[in-house]
Amino acid sequence: MKLHELKPAEGSRKTRNRVGRGIGSGNGKTAGKGHKGQNARSGGGVRPGFEGGQTPLFQRLPKRGFTNINRKDFAIVNLDVLNRFEDGTEVTPELLLETGVVSNVKSGVKILGNGQLEKKLTVKANKFSASAKEAIESAGGTAEVI
Repeated sequence: MKLHELKPAEGSRKTRNRVGRGIGSGNGKTAGKGHKGQNARSGGGVRPGFEGGQTPLFQRLPKRGFTNINRKDFAIVNLDVLNRFEDGTEVTPELLLETGVVSNVKSGVKILGNGQLEKKLTVKANKFSASAKEAIESAGGTAEVI
C-alpha cells in the first residue's frame, strides 16, 4: 500500500447536501425551507427552549438551592497514596501535582485518613483530617498546615 492508494473506509465519508442549486438536486428553489414563514427567512428561527410563546419548560419547573460563591473546593488525598514517596520526603501540593497524585490543586489540598501510612514523611497541606494528622505523626512524620 502506498500513500496515493489510501482511501477512507466505505461509508465513512458523505458528501454534504448543497441546497439551492437547481431543481434537479431535489433541494432547489426554496432550499428545503418551505414557503415563507419565520424559518424561511435569513437569520430566522427561534432560540433554543422557545415553545411558541408557551411558558418554557425551564421556567415552569421549580428552582432549588443555590451556589455558594465563597465555597472552597479542596483536592483530596488519602494516606495510602502517600506511600509512593520515599522515607523523609517533604510532600507539598506542588510535589503532588508534579507526580500526578492530584490533577488540580483547586483551593488547596486536604489529607484524609483512609488507608495505612508506612513511611515517615513531612506532609505540608492546607488541611488535615484529625485521623490523618494522627496517622502521620504515629508513623514518625510531621503534618504542617500551610
